[in-house]
This record gives sequence, C-alpha cells and structure tokens, in this order.
Amino acid sequence: MPRLAVLSDVHGNAPALAAVRKAIKAARPDTILIAGDHVLHGPDPVEAVDGIREMEEAGAIVVQGNTDVAVADFDYSAAFPWMTEGVPESIQAASQWANEQLGEERLDWLRRLPAERRVRLDDTLVLVCHASPGSQTSGFDRDLDPSVTIEHAARTDAQVICCGHTHQPEVRDLGWKTIVNDGSAGYVFDGDPTASWALLDIKDGEVTAEIRRAEFDLMAVSEALSRRGLPGDIYRAATVRTGKLVR
Repeated sequence: MPRLAVLSDVHGNAPALAAVRKAIKAARPDTILIAGDHVLHGPDPVEAVDGIREMEEAGAIVVQGNTDVAVADFDYSAAFPWMTEGVPESIQAASQWANEQLGEERLDWLRRLPAERRVRLDDTLVLVCHASPGSQTSGFDRDLDPSVTIEHAARTDAQVICCGHTHQPEVRDLGWKTIVNDGSAGYVFDGDPTASWALLDIKDGEVTAEIRRAEFDLMAVSEALSRRGLPGDIYRAATVRTGKLVR
C-alpha cells in the first residue's frame, strides 16, 4: 500500500519546514511531493531552500510555484497575473530581499524546477502541481464555481491531484478524481497557526487522504519577520501568529 506525503508553500519559514519534516519522517511515506512556493515572505529563504534540497536529494519530488518565479526572475506578470494594476511594493521588496539572500546557485535551482510532475503508485497516477493542472496561478479556491473546479481537474488524466497555492488545506473527493490541497507548511490562512501537510494512502486504486498539522515556534518566526523591517512585514508577522491572512 503506497503512502504519500505532500507539503507546499513553505514560504521561507524554516522552523515550520523542520516541524513538518519531523512529522513526515514519523509517518514513513514511500514518496514525498513538495508543491512549490518555497521562499517568498518568510525570514529564512536560504534555510528553506537547503532543507527542501536535502529532501529532494533523498528522493522527494519538487515543483515550482508562482512566487518562486517572482523571487528568481522578478517576473511579476507571470507570478501574479491577477494583479492587473501592479504588484504591491511589499511583494516586490520581499522578492528582491529573498533573491539577494539566496545567491545565484540557489536561484538557478529554483529556475530549473518543473511546473508539475507525475508519479505512478501501483496503478494510480498522481499529479503534483502548485495551483492546478497546467497552471501555477489558478488554484482550487474553496469558493470557486463547481464547473470551473471540474474544468481545472479535467486538464489532467491523473486520478489524484496534489497541490497547494490557496494556503487553505482540504481534501476534495470529486468521485472520479481526488484533489488534495495540503494547505501551507509555513504560511497558512485557515485560522490554525500551525504548519499543514497531507498524508495519502493508496490501496487497490482507492485513495485515503487526511490533512495533518505540525506545531512550530510561531512567535520566533513572527518576531524575525518584525525585525526584518521590509514593507508588509508587520502583516506577515501577524499572519504567521494568527494563521489568517492579514494585510
């Protein structure tokens, strides 16, 4: 019975990543999927990248998220296409800061990451992407029209879609497919200020998935953001403390 762990949206939160790694190790999955948005916003982009690369070297499958594009190349139109009136100074400043911290070798690693990957476990095809099949920016939002959700899910022949992007964890059984949104291992928006990830078991084509949570020192991360002093950091710090998007 293959077991699969999924995490995403670490967003430069190294303590949260460490907590999730510890929890995943205890769960002993066969495969780990990491669904993008590794560095923007948090105070520890270098530690986050290095931790994820350690997991990749041990066999984890890693894809790129939209904010990784912003940090690596400042391509804000690609990263945030919905911001038609311009990207806020707070996002640009955080992207530039993370870019400077990472250095060229780590930035090249971010650039080389694929947008999505497919893995077959027994006879079940699993897709890992950041937002939805074929898109790093169009996610499975909870208030999305059901017809649009079906349209997004139909863009892949995979039975299981593993993703993040919305920062709100949930498992959605469509009958013909299962969407597993692990939420965020570092910057969650559902009101529970812990790091979220997902654990899946696949047996005879049947998928059982659950959201798991890992506690980390959220006050230390919040204080590190406040000390950094970039535009928007007081709101990022409040988001980490509360588990709710503050802006």
